[in-house]
Amino acid sequence: MSLPAPLAEVVSDFQEVEGQDKLAMLLEFANELPDLPADLEEAAMEPVPECQSPLFLHVDSGDRDRVRLFFSAPAEAPTTRGFASILAAGLDGQAADDILAVPDDFYTDLGLAALISPLRLRGMSAMLSRIKRRLR
Repeated sequence: MSLPAPLAEVVSDFQEVEGQDKLAMLLEFANELPDLPADLEEAAMEPVPECQSPLFLHVDSGDRDRVRLFFSAPAEAPTTRGFASILAAGLDGQAADDILAVPDDFYTDLGLAALISPLRLRGMSAMLSRIKRRLR
């Protein structure tokens, strides 16, 4: 699987823990979702309606060697925030070609399928698909 180093590290971290510890790690990521920059308003961001909770993203590909990703999700949506934070930690600042090479189902390697509904997992897939579409 072709993953940028930061995303590969996140996947590896999830693979090192079991069961409820994976959920705890996901919640840690949710708490670490970076705030939006002052000049970016949620209203200007793209909604991701496939997510069960409100999620908005913005892809700044002005520099294709260092794509910037921004996410907004409410604090009361920890799963969605956790997924967004995983993508932010693993893909923000990476080259467009490296992001485009990430397998659409990379999230299955996180090992969350037994703990989180398929509908919620599809939300992460939808986020990545929208990022890739913006980069294409």
